[in-house]
Amino acid sequence: MPEPVVAERAADPAISFSKVSVVREGRPILDAVDWEVGPRDRWVVLGPNGSGKTTLLQVAGARLMPSRGTVSVVGQRFGRSDLRTVRARIPLVSASTVRALRPFLSAREVVVTGRDAALLPVRHRYTQADWAAADRMLARVAGHGAAFLPDAPFGLLSEGERQQVLIARSLMGAAELILLDEPAAGLDLAARERLVTRLGSLASDPSVPAIVLVTHHLEEVPSGFTHGLLLADGRPIAAGRLEEVLTAPLVSKCYGVAVHIERHGGRWWAHAAV
Repeated sequence: MPEPVVAERAADPAISFSKVSVVREGRPILDAVDWEVGPRDRWVVLGPNGSGKTTLLQVAGARLMPSRGTVSVVGQRFGRSDLRTVRARIPLVSASTVRALRPFLSAREVVVTGRDAALLPVRHRYTQADWAAADRMLARVAGHGAAFLPDAPFGLLSEGERQQVLIARSLMGAAELILLDEPAAGLDLAARERLVTRLGSLASDPSVPAIVLVTHHLEEVPSGFTHGLLLADGRPIAAGRLEEVLTAPLVSKCYGVAVHIERHGGRWWAHAAV
C-alpha cells in the first residue's frame, strides 16, 4: 500500500453550514449557524463552556444530524449521502475517541486503525506497508519521542502522548478534514507546548487537509492557523481571518469579560484587562 496521503479534492468547501441549528428539549445548542471552511483552511473555534463548540464539531464530523439547516462536508450533503462513509474521511480527535479505544492496544495499533476509521485492528488486513506508515505517522507527530511509543500500551501513555498518537491516527487514512476537540486539555505546560508546536508544523504542511481546532485558550492556538470562529450561546460572534477575529473587543464580547490580546511570533495570549 502506498504512503497514506491526503486525497486531493476540487474547490469543494471542507465544511459548509447554512442556518444550522441543533435543538435539545426546546433549547438551541446551535442557533442558525452559517459557516464555511475551505479545503486547506486552519480554523480555531473558541468560546465559553456551553457555547456549542463540541456540538459544532459533532455535526461537522457527520456524527450528529442538525435539527434544522443545510450541511455539506467534504463535498457530501447531509440527507443525500451515506454518513458512515463520510465519517471515515473526517477523523475526530476527542476525549470520546480516547474512551472508545481499547487501552491494551499498542500505540502503533491505534494509529494503523486510522486507515479504516476502525477501533480495533481486527477484521481488517494490514500490510507491512501499513505498519511502516503507522510508524512514520507516529514519528511525524511525536518526533524524537516516538522511539518508545510504537509498542507502548495506549492506556499507559501520558495524556500528551495519547494526543500525539490520536493525531498520528488522524493522518493515517486519506483524511479530507481533521477535527480536534480540545487536544491540549489536561496537559502540563511542557506537554502542551510540544503538542502546539507539532500542530503548528502540520498547519504549515500543504498536504494536510483542513483542520478545525476547538479550544478554550488563545495560548493553545498553533502558529499557522488562518481563521477563527467565536461562539457564544450557540451563535457566532465573529468568523473570518484570525487576525480580524482575535481582537480584544470581539473576544471580550464572546467571553463576557474584558480581555487584553497579545500576539508574538505567530502565537496568541489573552489576559484580563486592567
